[in-house]
Amino acid sequence: MHSKQTVRYLCQKYPSGNEYFYKEEIITHDTWDNLDSLEWGRRRPVSKATVEKRKKEGYRVITTEVRKPKGKLFYFPAANLSQKEDRR
Repeated sequence: MHSKQTVRYLCQKYPSGNEYFYKEEIITHDTWDNLDSLEWGRRRPVSKATVEKRKKEGYRVITTEVRKPKGKLFYFPAANLSQKEDRR
């Protein structure tokens, strides 16, 4: 069982208004005494209610705002599409 010191909850907020919630736990690859073998494990999705509940219990919650550039749109001329359809 993990404790408040070995678990953290993450909240990622996007400009679109979407929010994603994750849980991370500290894992070891050797022994707990070897601090070099400790690292955060894989992110596991959790619900917003779980994060809010754990925050009230005193668990660490890290909120980040994700700012990525918008994706590029590529337009393909419709003339090329119609030529491919005629070949069939």
